[in-house]
Amino acid sequence: MSIQFSDRLARLQACPSAQQAALKQMNRGLERETLRITPAGELATTLHPRALGSTLTHPLITTDYAEALLEFITPVATSIQTTLAQLRDVHRATYQALGDELLWPLSMPCYVNDVSDIRLAQYGDSHVGRMKTTYRQGLTHRYGAVMQTIAGVHFNWSVNTAMWQEMAAEDGVEDNEDYRSEQYFALLRNFKRWAWVIPYFFGASPVLCKSFLRHSFADLDFHELGSGMVHVPNATSLRMSDLGYTNKEQAALKITYNSLSDYVSGLRRAVFTRSEAFAEIGVRDGDHWRQLNANILQIENEFYSPIRPKRVAESGETPTQALERGGVQYIEVRAIDVNPFSPVGITAEQMHFLDLFLLYCLWSDSPQLSLEQQHQTEKNVNTVVLRGREPGLRLVDEQGELTVSERLQALFAQLEKIAKWLDDGASGDYQQALASFAPAIDDPELTLSAQLLNEYRAAVQAYRQVGLGLAVSYKEQLMNSDFEYYTAADFKQWAEESLTEQAEIEAADQGTFAEYLENYFQRALDKKNAPR
Repeated sequence: MSIQFSDRLARLQACPSAQQAALKQMNRGLERETLRITPAGELATTLHPRALGSTLTHPLITTDYAEALLEFITPVATSIQTTLAQLRDVHRATYQALGDELLWPLSMPCYVNDVSDIRLAQYGDSHVGRMKTTYRQGLTHRYGAVMQTIAGVHFNWSVNTAMWQEMAAEDGVEDNEDYRSEQYFALLRNFKRWAWVIPYFFGASPVLCKSFLRHSFADLDFHELGSGMVHVPNATSLRMSDLGYTNKEQAALKITYNSLSDYVSGLRRAVFTRSEAFAEIGVRDGDHWRQLNANILQIENEFYSPIRPKRVAESGETPTQALERGGVQYIEVRAIDVNPFSPVGITAEQMHFLDLFLLYCLWSDSPQLSLEQQHQTEKNVNTVVLRGREPGLRLVDEQGELTVSERLQALFAQLEKIAKWLDDGASGDYQQALASFAPAIDDPELTLSAQLLNEYRAAVQAYRQVGLGLAVSYKEQLMNSDFEYYTAADFKQWAEESLTEQAEIEAADQGTFAEYLENYFQRALDKKNAPR
C-alpha cells in the first residue's frame, strides 16, 4: 500500500459527514455493442431498422463498425441503477423494432457465412456520414471485415467536482483542468499496470465459432469443442487478443500516458505519418474511397487501447483537440467483454467493482511508465487474455514476478478499504460486489470465461446452442417487462427527430467530399487550427 493511497483515503474518511455524499458521487455511462442476428443464429444482413431512427444523429442508438453491430449509449448518470434501467429500456425499444431478429449476447460473433454478409455501417449521404462509412471501409481493408463483428462494453467514468476540490486541497494546488488531466493520466498509468485484472474477471470470450477462423488469420492454440466451436485452453478474452482489438499493426506506435501533451503528440503523429503497408491499399478509385488516407491511423479513433482519456468534442473538433482545449473530462474503459449472463451485457456488480478499481488507480502512487515498462504491462494483459486461468500463472512488472493470485489478494485488500468507505462501514453494494468476485482469485473456474466455457461443454453434450438460447431468453424477458426510465413515446420522438436532423445535415453540405476531408485533416493538424 502506497503512502499516497493510505493518506488519501484517511483524509477522505475524516471529511465532515455532510460532505461525504458529494465526495462519493461518481458519473457513469455505458456503451454496449451487440450484433443483430437471425432466428437461426446467423448474422443479420438487413439494414438498420428505420423505426430506430438515424444512426448518425440518434442520441442513444447507433451502429459501430458493421451495419448489424448496434451500439447503445446511455447518458451520464450518478446512479448505477439508473444507468442500467436506461440501458434495459434501450434494449426494449430496439427489440420492438427488430421483428423476429435477436441480439447476440456474446462478444465473439455468431455464425458468419461469408464476409459479404458483413455490411458496412451506413450513415447517410452527408459528408460526415460518408466519412464515418469510409473510415470503416478502411478498417476492412486494413484488418479484415470479420473484426467488425466483435462486440464489447465501454464504461465511461469520472469523479465529481467535490472530489477534485478535496484532492487538490490535500495536494496543496489549485483545482483546474491541468490538475485534473494530470491526475487522470496518473489513473491511466495505473490502469495500464493493472489492466490484466479486467480480462481476468470480466473476460467472457474463451470460445468462438469456427466460421470466424475462415475469415481471420489466427496463430493460437485452438482446441475443438464440438458443434462448430473451438476454444483456447485457459483463455479469458479472445476479443482482447490479436484476433480482436489488440492489433499487431499498431504495436510499434510509441503512444505513452505520462502526460496529456505526450499522449496527444503521439496520437497526432500516428494520424499524420504515412504507412507504406496501408498505402498499397490505395485511398480512392475515382469517387470510390477505399480508406480516408494512407497513414498509420486514418483518424484518432483507430488507435485501439483498453482505456482512453476523453472530453466531449465540440462541432468540428477531433478527440485530441477537445483534450487540448479543456483537458481530460472522463475516462473510457474499453477492455470489457459482453457479459453473456446479463440481458444487457453488464451487471451492477461489475460496475461497482469498476468504481473501486478506478478509484484505486486514481489514488495510488503512479510513477511515469517508460515505453519498455508500458510494453510489459501490455504483455501481462496478453498473458491473462490467453492463459489467465492457468494454475500458478505468474506476471512480471516493476514490483517483480508474482502469481496472479498473490497480486489479486493484495489488490482486493486495498479495494476492500475503499468499499467500506463507500458503504459507510456497513456491508453494502461495494463490499458485496467484491465478495462476489473474490472466490475467483484462488479458483479461476469461477471466472466468467470458465463459466461460459462450461456452458458450452454442457451444451455440446445436450445438442443445444448457448448463444442463441440466451438471445431468445433475453428478448422474451425484456419484451415482457415494462419500460423503467424512458417511454416508448420517447424513442418514437427521438427516432423522428434524428431522421429530420440527418436530412438537415445532408441538405446543408457544401462542396465535394474530397474537399470536406481535406478541410477536416487540415483543421486536425494542431490545436491552433482547432475550432473555438
